[in-house]
Amino acid sequence: MLKTKLLVVAAASAILIGVPFAAAQDSQSSDQPASPAQENGGRHHGPPDPARRTAELTKQLKLTSEQQPKVLEALQTEHSQMESLHQDSSLSQPDRRAKMMEIRKTTDSHIRGLLDANQQKKWDEMRARREQWQQNRHAGPPDAGEQAPPPQ
Repeated sequence: MLKTKLLVVAAASAILIGVPFAAAQDSQSSDQPASPAQENGGRHHGPPDPARRTAELTKQLKLTSEQQPKVLEALQTEHSQMESLHQDSSLSQPDRRAKMMEIRKTTDSHIRGLLDANQQKKWDEMRARREQWQQNRHAGPPDAGEQAPPPQ
């Protein structure tokens, strides 16, 4: 009889201890949906979200409230053009890539025109890092001790 009561108390204690952990884990997963990068093991596949890019640029460049909607509009336009281009099967891969680079260059130029002098300097540094990263990526794997920075 005493053995049964102890077993019931132990089981109830284990349940009461485990409930807060399960609830915390459940609320954490429902509050913050996993980003595509998290779902793919840290790698991002597909075009970046214009709203997310605008938020990142706002933080990095300290965009004003007047600049943010203009940057968002430029990124949304770029995104839709890239999507259309991706769907276009009439172009060869080299032609598609050239067109994508042209779209990106136009967007970069447009965004740069929205920035003040300090922001433009930071923007140029970010673009240079992105270009360097892309060159390293296309040149082959980096040396064992060298790690390429992620694109901006």
